[in-house]
Amino acid sequence: MVFRSGAAYARRVVAPRYLKTWPVAAAALAGLLILIAASLLTTARRAEVISAEIEALNSHHREIETKLRRLRSDLHLSGIYIRDYLLDPARDHVDEYRARLTELRASQTAAVAELEALTKADNRVHVEGLVARVDQYWQAFEPVFDWNILQKVLNSSTFLREEVLPRREAVLGIAQDIEELNDANLQTQRAAVMRRQEAFRRDLRRVLWQSVLVGAVVALAAVWRLRTAERRSEEQRNRAEQAEEHMRHLSHGLVSMQEEERKKLSRELHDHVGQMLTALRMALGRVERVVSPSERMAVISDARALVESLIESVRDLSLGLRPSMLDDFGLAPALEWLARDFQRRADLDVRLSVAGPLAALSDAQRTCIYRVVQEALTNCARHAAARRVDVTVTVEGPSVLVLVRDDGRGVGETRASGGLGLVGIAERARELGGTFEIGPATPSGTQLRVRLPMRPAMAEEDLHAAVAG
Repeated sequence: MVFRSGAAYARRVVAPRYLKTWPVAAAALAGLLILIAASLLTTARRAEVISAEIEALNSHHREIETKLRRLRSDLHLSGIYIRDYLLDPARDHVDEYRARLTELRASQTAAVAELEALTKADNRVHVEGLVARVDQYWQAFEPVFDWNILQKVLNSSTFLREEVLPRREAVLGIAQDIEELNDANLQTQRAAVMRRQEAFRRDLRRVLWQSVLVGAVVALAAVWRLRTAERRSEEQRNRAEQAEEHMRHLSHGLVSMQEEERKKLSRELHDHVGQMLTALRMALGRVERVVSPSERMAVISDARALVESLIESVRDLSLGLRPSMLDDFGLAPALEWLARDFQRRADLDVRLSVAGPLAALSDAQRTCIYRVVQEALTNCARHAAARRVDVTVTVEGPSVLVLVRDDGRGVGETRASGGLGLVGIAERARELGGTFEIGPATPSGTQLRVRLPMRPAMAEEDLHAAVAG
């Protein structure tokens, strides 16, 4: 089980780097807008094409109807002119009637030519028949202008009944056929245009549903992303609050521990050192009052014993605060003294094994290893109810391994996840770029493992400032 300190726990609440989705959302929205804009442009263009086709169809139909009406009008007007001419007994108006009929014929011929240009292939036969009938109709009028009064009186009725009316009816019949074909073509083309309009409506509905579907997907993705972001934000806020509470608890515990250490140091100075100093002062006072040399030497001997005990107590306090032998003699002697001291004071069987070039370790690493072993032995003495503790310090290639194993009650009962001492160990290892693990040992007890990388000497001052005890 890898142990994490309060600071490491606080660092865990920092939000991990997730894939940024705003470019994807922006691209999706831009694609949706492009799709809608392209759909609108295509729809508008197709609508314009269909509208133009309908307008061209209606215009073509109107033009044909206009030409047919003009043709009928000229036919009726020519019939009226020829009838008036046949009923007019005077010969002086021949040129006038001829000019009017010639003008009507030219107009009708132009109308037929325009109609021929407007009609399609399926009406071409009817138009050609119409042209022939019109020519026959007008050719029938040529002999009339050479008749005298008697011929007009005798032949006018027969001429109108047998020549003019049949030809006119034939022309009108063909014109009617052309009009019916034109109407039929109009209906056919309108049906085709209606089919295109229906296809256009289907395409429009399909594009609309596609746009709605894409918009729904984008909206759902955005909502899901926002919900996920809110949930992560809520989780991170809760973690931050938990980390803050945890750090507050650790800070309170650290202050309490500092106060406890001060109380302990104060009790040691007052109860032990202070009492010995008081006894020494009393012994020196007795020296002044004692007259006998033998008694004076006994008092001086007692004072010397008090001084020796006082020196030992001060040395123990000094070694507890900062072992001078760590600086004077190195890591191995300091660890040996620490093991003997704990074995003496806590009645523990402490077995120490040191291997490797420990002289290559930096001062910060030596201090860290010493404090790790010191804290581990303290935990074993206070919480584990252990009888034996094995301490191993080994240099393994580019790293140094510190292994502390006891036969106590196990990691569950040694408060592996919340003790301030273990937090201190983890923080010291982390500051030096190392790792800290604690877990159950085999077959029983607890195993603490700290691995530190071998640091270059140039980082000595910074690392020493970070972990100095």
